[in-house]
Amino acid sequence: MFFSEYASLADATFCWEDIDWLKSITKLPLIFKGILHPEDAVKAIGVGAKAIIVSNHGGRQLDGTPSSIECLKWIKEELSKLGFENFPLLVDGGINSGLDIFKAIALGADAILIGRPILWSLSYDGEEGVKEVLQLLKYQLQNVMQLCGCKKVSHITKKYIFQSNTK
Repeated sequence: MFFSEYASLADATFCWEDIDWLKSITKLPLIFKGILHPEDAVKAIGVGAKAIIVSNHGGRQLDGTPSSIECLKWIKEELSKLGFENFPLLVDGGINSGLDIFKAIALGADAILIGRPILWSLSYDGEEGVKEVLQLLKYQLQNVMQLCGCKKVSHITKKYIFQSNTK
């Protein structure tokens, strides 16, 4: 698909005010994907989002956006300050290993979405490839947890993530 064909599928006029219309045509919970800024996360909650997917769409939509994991940290901190510390946050983009999963959980993700590794494994070896990559990610996550002394996923916290004092 050429860019002009793809661009014709997107509605550039869709905005926050259109969410009421969207809510009026479905009873499904709204989950907002592509949230990268804390202000947008707060706005999404305000218009009725039931969860947020922190995502830069794999970095393929706009060059120069910060990584999803970096934005996850900012969003989690802001939502916690505002009393939304238990609001469901999912993260998507750049998750390629068990260590990436560990970091995402430590920074506040409630769930991790994995795209490319699954697609690559599917194209390489079908269902068996997907099973293998999922087993590998599970093994890697377990290994990182053991090295950090975490017996349960619930033990993973941001104390395991080095953060410099520079901003």
